[in-house]
Amino acid sequence: FEFKLHQVGPQVLSGLVVHPFADAENVLREYRAALEAAPNELTCWVVMRQAPPLPFLPAEWHGKEVLVLAMCYCGDLQEGEKATQRLRAIGTPIADVVGPNPFTGWEQAFDPLLTPGARNYWKSHDFTELSDSAIGVVTAAIPRLPGPECEIFFAHIGGAAGRVAADATAFPQRSAHYVMNVHARWREPEMDRACIDWARGVYEAASPYAAGTAYVNFMPGDEVDRVEAAYGGNYRRLLEIKQRYDPLNLFRMNQNLRPAENLRAA
Repeated sequence: FEFKLHQVGPQVLSGLVVHPFADAENVLREYRAALEAAPNELTCWVVMRQAPPLPFLPAEWHGKEVLVLAMCYCGDLQEGEKATQRLRAIGTPIADVVGPNPFTGWEQAFDPLLTPGARNYWKSHDFTELSDSAIGVVTAAIPRLPGPECEIFFAHIGGAAGRVAADATAFPQRSAHYVMNVHARWREPEMDRACIDWARGVYEAASPYAAGTAYVNFMPGDEVDRVEAAYGGNYRRLLEIKQRYDPLNLFRMNQNLRPAENLRAA
């Protein structure tokens, strides 16, 4: 592989703004409006879950449902203060810990919440817009979290990704959109059914408002029927490449394109 590097940092303006989940509907609507005018250098994800015992959160909030705006501005720090101002002015947050941080530190910020050893099941949708109906589905789902590590997050995709042609790489979803990941995460095998059913229920409830596509890395192993939609117009070409370079399907621990069988079906 050859990677083209881009100058970033070494410090970026990044961090979390944590809101009470009771304010989620208003925060999500304001978040949606703020991103419409956001510069390409600004990324902001939304994470909804029970608050972990983070040192900057008051103890009385530990274990309670919260909404977190996780933002990063990759550019001049002073410009970042201006660009993040609207997001940071939303509502009455519990904590705001946005500030200059090493970019490498920001990359690792969520690692303590995702240590190895847990059981995981994901369900994902793309949305062309973050509609009020989709917001309603999510805000109804968070009070029914089946465990303290389960979460739902939204990622906003735009900026430079949209300046690449849809057929230039395998990933075709190049228009500005939101990705929702319903992330069920738990430890005890006896929680399998409750956590998986919760994730599937949120996914089904949100389906009428979704684009019908998905980010392939957020799709679980039982979603082989969605692989073609995930790759869209690139699917046929990827099958041909698979048949040429991997006809024995050596690389199969993924959302697999089985070469000979799928090529005949296509």
